[in-house]
Amino acid sequence: MRCFKNIAHLIRTKRMNHPKGYSQSELSHLLGYKNGQFISNVERALCNIPLKMLRKVSEVLDIPAEELKQAILKDQEETLNNYLYNLKTTKKEKTVETETHFAATGTDA
Repeated sequence: MRCFKNIAHLIRTKRMNHPKGYSQSELSHLLGYKNGQFISNVERALCNIPLKMLRKVSEVLDIPAEELKQAILKDQEETLNNYLYNLKTTKKEKTVETETHFAATGTDA
């Protein structure tokens, strides 16, 4: 499972503590989105900020580039760990594994 919790926490904290006190909708508009849903999704850790928007987010919320980078790298590391060590096999993955096993062994289900 993809992890976005570090970037979500950083964006939410910086937005809420910013001197201008941006709402999700205001921040979304400043970034060129039509409504606050984008920032809502980011802050709920449902998605990441597109790479092309990182500089603008950094400028608007006064987030040092290195701090933004570290949050994203932590999320990437956790995502990799989830896939390599913790992720439970999904139904689709089980089907592919089963088909691969049967094809390799020449047996049927």
